[in-house]
Amino acid sequence: MIIVNLDVMMARRKMSSGELAERIGITQANLSVLKTGKAKAVRFSTLEQICKALDCQPGDILEYREE
Repeated sequence: MIIVNLDVMMARRKMSSGELAERIGITQANLSVLKTGKAKAVRFSTLEQICKALDCQPGDILEYREE
């Protein structure tokens, strides 16, 4: 199972969903899908923009756990 820790990184950087969505060029609705872990996939270009905006690594956002 892949866990998305996007909300944790956003809190650490004190960034709102609206601000992050605007910075990376996606809608707040699509960002919400990512944050809740309901996304079936994420584009590398989107992941790159998230990491750039939050000054983090992909591993700070994505985590693997056995079910």
